[in-house]
Amino acid sequence: MRDFQYQKSSYSDPQRECVEIATNIPGTVAIRDSKNPTGPFIQVRPATWSAFQRSLLAGRPNT
Repeated sequence: MRDFQYQKSSYSDPQRECVEIATNIPGTVAIRDSKNPTGPFIQVRPATWSAFQRSLLAGRPNT
Protein backbone atom coordinates (compact mmCIF):
# COMPACT_ATOMS: atom_id res chain seq x y z
CA MET A 1 0.00 0.00 0.00
CA ARG A 2 1.22 3.48 -0.78
CA ASP A 3 2.09 5.88 2.01
CA PHE A 4 -0.35 8.67 1.30
CA GLN A 5 0.05 11.85 3.34
CA TYR A 6 -3.47 13.20 3.65
CA GLN A 7 -4.49 16.79 4.31
CA LYS A 8 -7.95 17.79 5.43
CA SER A 9 -9.83 20.20 3.20
CA SER A 10 -10.06 23.72 4.58
CA TYR A 11 -13.79 23.56 3.76
CA SER A 12 -14.36 20.50 5.96
CA ASP A 13 -16.36 20.73 9.14
CA PRO A 14 -14.29 19.09 11.92
CA GLN A 15 -17.34 17.34 13.38
CA ARG A 16 -19.13 16.27 10.20
CA GLU A 17 -17.99 16.63 6.61
CA CYS A 18 -14.32 15.66 6.63
CA VAL A 19 -12.69 15.19 3.26
CA GLU A 20 -8.97 14.56 3.02
CA ILE A 21 -6.78 14.39 -0.07
CA ALA A 22 -3.23 13.21 -0.65
CA THR A 23 -1.12 14.50 -3.53
CA ASN A 24 2.31 13.31 -2.41
CA ILE A 25 2.46 10.32 -4.77
CA PRO A 26 3.25 11.36 -8.36
CA GLY A 27 0.49 10.63 -10.85
CA THR A 28 -2.31 10.10 -8.32
CA VAL A 29 -4.66 11.94 -5.99
CA ALA A 30 -6.20 9.96 -3.13
CA ILE A 31 -9.45 11.03 -1.46
CA ARG A 32 -10.90 9.66 1.78
CA ASP A 33 -13.22 10.41 4.69
CA SER A 34 -11.11 11.45 7.68
CA LYS A 35 -13.57 9.79 10.08
CA ASN A 36 -12.68 6.43 8.51
CA PRO A 37 -8.91 6.60 7.82
CA THR A 38 -8.54 2.84 7.39
CA GLY A 39 -11.62 2.55 5.22
CA PRO A 40 -12.01 2.85 1.48
CA PHE A 41 -10.48 5.65 -0.53
CA ILE A 42 -10.64 6.83 -4.13
CA GLN A 43 -7.61 7.25 -6.36
CA VAL A 44 -7.76 9.42 -9.47
CA ARG A 45 -5.27 10.99 -11.83
CA PRO A 46 -4.36 14.63 -11.17
CA ALA A 47 -6.06 15.72 -14.42
CA THR A 48 -9.28 14.03 -13.30
CA TRP A 49 -9.09 15.75 -9.90
CA SER A 50 -8.52 19.14 -11.58
CA ALA A 51 -11.50 18.59 -13.89
CA PHE A 52 -13.66 17.66 -10.89
CA GLN A 53 -12.60 20.82 -9.05
CA ARG A 54 -13.30 22.99 -12.10
CA SER A 55 -16.76 21.47 -12.47
CA LEU A 56 -17.53 22.24 -8.82
CA LEU A 57 -16.37 25.83 -9.17
CA ALA A 58 -18.36 26.28 -12.39
CA GLY A 59 -21.55 25.30 -10.55
CA ARG A 60 -20.81 27.50 -7.53
CA PRO A 61 -23.03 30.55 -7.13
CA ASN A 62 -21.31 33.92 -6.96
CA THR A 63 -21.38 35.30 -3.43
